[in-house]
Amino acid sequence: MATLFKGFNTFPAYASVPDIIGWYALRVLCIGVLAFLLLPILVIIPLSFSSSTFLAYPMPGWSLQWYDNLFTSDDWGRAMRNSFIVAPAATLVATVLGTMAAVGLARVQFFGKGALMSLLIAPMVVPIVVVGVSTYLFFARIGLTDTYLGLILVHAALGAPFVLTTVLATLQSFNHNLVRASLSLGAGPLETFFRITLPVIAPGVISGALFAFATSFDEVVVTLFIAGPTQVTLPRQMFTGIRENISPTIAAVATLLIIFTTTLMVALEWLRGRRR
Repeated sequence: MATLFKGFNTFPAYASVPDIIGWYALRVLCIGVLAFLLLPILVIIPLSFSSSTFLAYPMPGWSLQWYDNLFTSDDWGRAMRNSFIVAPAATLVATVLGTMAAVGLARVQFFGKGALMSLLIAPMVVPIVVVGVSTYLFFARIGLTDTYLGLILVHAALGAPFVLTTVLATLQSFNHNLVRASLSLGAGPLETFFRITLPVIAPGVISGALFAFATSFDEVVVTLFIAGPTQVTLPRQMFTGIRENISPTIAAVATLLIIFTTTLMVALEWLRGRRR
């Protein structure tokens, strides 16, 4: 153990004073940047327990009334229910489509592969307002606006590029001789995929699915264009609450979302650690 960590917090003999100062300055800068990014998120947590009706410091007292309002309100309850319907369904569709596309692109070389790849990841780079307007104009013609199906499809389209890129990155180190060996031993393509390929690329698939879920669960702009009154999701309800009546209930929702997403990330790292 001593050998493993030897030199971890020490400097070479030839290290000069400016090098040592720069080493510490870089770490202080990194900590400062992280604090700058995280503090605005963390300061919202105490406000969710405030007894005040305003989002302001100092807090006059502590109360759980905003969590009670969150779980007893019909509007917030419907929004949470819709989010947990749309996000998992969109994640499933995005994961299946993104994984299939990644496996197909990794196996073959053909003219225009780069153009096709650019087209598939376009939802990641196209401004979300453009996606919302164009999707609304198209879905309105085929009757998919104000429907769960339309919302799930557009959220899946936004999440699939994340699955595609993460699975493709995993497939870069995949040994395709395993597939050839499986096929030569009599296994079919489908059996080979589920018994050989999928277990190996599972970390990439899980990571992509997590990003797709977070994308869907956090999406508000496209939802504003596509969703009707009965398909209001949690982010849209938060947006409406901020625009019309700022309530500490929003802080309670934000706190729960922070805990939820942090739990997902910890679970992902745990799964990846067990996989290794």
